[in-house]
Amino acid sequence: MIVAENLKKTYNRVTAIEDVSFEVAEGEILGFLGPNGAGKTTTMRILTGYSPPTSGRATVAGYDVMESSLQVRQNIGYLPENTPLYPEMEVINFLGFVSEIKGISPGDRARRIQEAMEETGITDVAQRTIGKLSKGYRQRVGLAQALLGDPKVLILDEPTVGLDPNQIREIRELIKNMLGKRTVILSTHILPEVSMICDRVLIIHEGRIVAADAVGELSRRMAKSREIRLTVKAPADEVQSALKEMQGILKAECLNLSGSDGLCQVSLATDPNQDLRPALASRLVGRGWDLYEIRSMDPTLEDIFIEIVAGEKKEVEA
Repeated sequence: MIVAENLKKTYNRVTAIEDVSFEVAEGEILGFLGPNGAGKTTTMRILTGYSPPTSGRATVAGYDVMESSLQVRQNIGYLPENTPLYPEMEVINFLGFVSEIKGISPGDRARRIQEAMEETGITDVAQRTIGKLSKGYRQRVGLAQALLGDPKVLILDEPTVGLDPNQIREIRELIKNMLGKRTVILSTHILPEVSMICDRVLIIHEGRIVAADAVGELSRRMAKSREIRLTVKAPADEVQSALKEMQGILKAECLNLSGSDGLCQVSLATDPNQDLRPALASRLVGRGWDLYEIRSMDPTLEDIFIEIVAGEKKEVEA
């Protein structure tokens, strides 16, 4: 659905992005991550046809962004970080205005507007003035204008910025419901949102793609060890002694000595290619100890992001 090949963009002598290549499948939701100034917005402006690449090529729904920019824009709904809304207009009039700009035929506008309002849950505020809506509802209006014309592709730039937790959850659910229906590129700084919404993530740093994969695969690829935490009712020294005898355990650290309740909490660094939890449970319970908890502490997307970006900086400095 979206293909970017060796995209490069320079402003005067400054290179904003270079050798950016990736694909987004039909119906996929892709998380697009990167620090401020990494090149996310530049890439999205190229894909939407608003800024030509210096070199390279990109296609959306089979149309070249340079040679067929009109067809590309007809297939894309774009929600910028600062949605250009008109606060003095009523919601329905604003959507009518946008549908006219997008070239939706007069006979089709009412149906398209109704569909967009229903999908974003704003039919109950259709007659309200935009400036009097909450920020969450204003963001819904922005999403509705992006959906006008039933585009195959949605590009969302920080769609939850400035929203409260309830509003974030509502927008998140709206985006998740698009899975399989539309191809979505989601650019955001809220990394837990990406973990909950996206099939795959793309990380850009200093104008180059430095990682592209499913979150789980990134975790496995980057892990030098797997952390397992357990809580067992037993003397701390005996627990550590029993664990040191096991293969695959790289390090064992007692987080607390057995207290008055007799519970011992231990953090283990284990071989990332093995899941030692069944063997650990068998050994500890086999000693006659009560095992209260055993869980794998998988790295979060935030951990992965920080490690990748920090690693890239070290390579540049070296």
